[in-house]
Amino acid sequence: MTITLDHIVPTPLRGKLAARPSTVWNKHVLLTPGQWVKVTAPSGTGKTTLMHLLWQLRTDYQGQLLYDGTNAGAFKPPALAQLRQTQLSVVFQDLRLFGQLTARENIELKRVMHTPAYCTPADVDRMAEALGIAHILQQKASICSYGERQRIAIVRALMQPFNWLLMDEPFSHLDQANIARAASLIAQECQRRGAGMLLADLEDDTHFAYHQHLQL
Repeated sequence: MTITLDHIVPTPLRGKLAARPSTVWNKHVLLTPGQWVKVTAPSGTGKTTLMHLLWQLRTDYQGQLLYDGTNAGAFKPPALAQLRQTQLSVVFQDLRLFGQLTARENIELKRVMHTPAYCTPADVDRMAEALGIAHILQQKASICSYGERQRIAIVRALMQPFNWLLMDEPFSHLDQANIARAASLIAQECQRRGAGMLLADLEDDTHFAYHQHLQL
């Protein structure tokens, strides 16, 4: 799926773009299938806003967001839900886990959304083991550390089919060893699906072999 950002300016950033250059806002940006894209975004430049626009949680912007040439604003709720279930997956900065549910239950909510399920319970165990969280799968998310919750959210995002994986500071509370494990799993899953990824963070990194670098 091709994603096009056609001269998008979020309402909160109107009148502020002249202060710093951006290769995203008010530009024509084409994201092609299978691309791995890094968005470097200092605080206050709209990193989370971009993720929310791509997920269509926010629609307060000028310009057009296009999915395979179709304006995102034209998607009716059922079509938008289908897009989120089959084309896009996301790791939000605030993770959006259900604290009263266990780690496994949070992951299972995404896994069983599809009939037949895209991933198996064995895939959950395999990915949890790879990220070092197998031992906390039965713990409530509310008592897990933030770094553990980030890894839960990553596994959850990998439970569904997707053409694009959107990630907002997914490794902010992980040490280098756990970043390496998470990046390896994400790369393997994106390669297996032929999927693109878009990772937004405060600074440049070498976690992935990016095809494109953008600056907010």
